[in-house]
Amino acid sequence: MMLHGETLHSPLPQDIPWWMADHFVFFGVLYAVLFVIGSGLGYVILKSIREAREDDGHGHGHGSH
Repeated sequence: MMLHGETLHSPLPQDIPWWMADHFVFFGVLYAVLFVIGSGLGYVILKSIREAREDDGHGHGHGSH
C-alpha cells in the first residue's frame, strides 16, 4: 500500500495507486494504447501466418494468378 507522497515502485497494475486521478488517467491511457498496439500487432501476425498457409507454394502473390 502506498503512502501519501510516495513514488511508484513499479508500473505494474497492482502497484499503481488507482485512487489518485492523475495516476488513473495516465496509466489508463498508457495501458489502453499498449492494448491497441498489441492487438493490432497480433492481428497482423496471425493474418500473415494464415495467408502463408493458404499460399499455393509457387511464390505467386495476390493478383498474379
